[in-house]
Amino acid sequence: MTFSTKSYVSAKNSLESYAFNMKNSVEDENLKGKISEDDKKKVIEKCNEAVSWLENNQLADKEEYEHQLKELEKVCNPIITKLYQGGMPAGGCGTQARGASGAGAQGPTIEEVD
Repeated sequence: MTFSTKSYVSAKNSLESYAFNMKNSVEDENLKGKISEDDKKKVIEKCNEAVSWLENNQLADKEEYEHQLKELEKVCNPIITKLYQGGMPAGGCGTQARGASGAGAQGPTIEEVD
């Protein structure tokens, strides 16, 4: 199998980072009362599933990592969007989950969430 080491590592790191950041974001004490327990549970379970998949698939290829990230985003993005629509402040969990700095962040646009 030939692959670009840089793109492979980047895809793997993106999945791992997104999973940990989303999990940490929904567990944030500042979200108490702003996210339903059901939504929180969905995100945490899906993130744990992604991390477990990562641990068991160290030799996966770039496309497999990208696919897992898209599957995770399908669960997390609607929940994060709901938080923003409910008045989540700029620099909250959506920007944190993507690793963006809070400085100057104004929350996601429709294009960034989709």
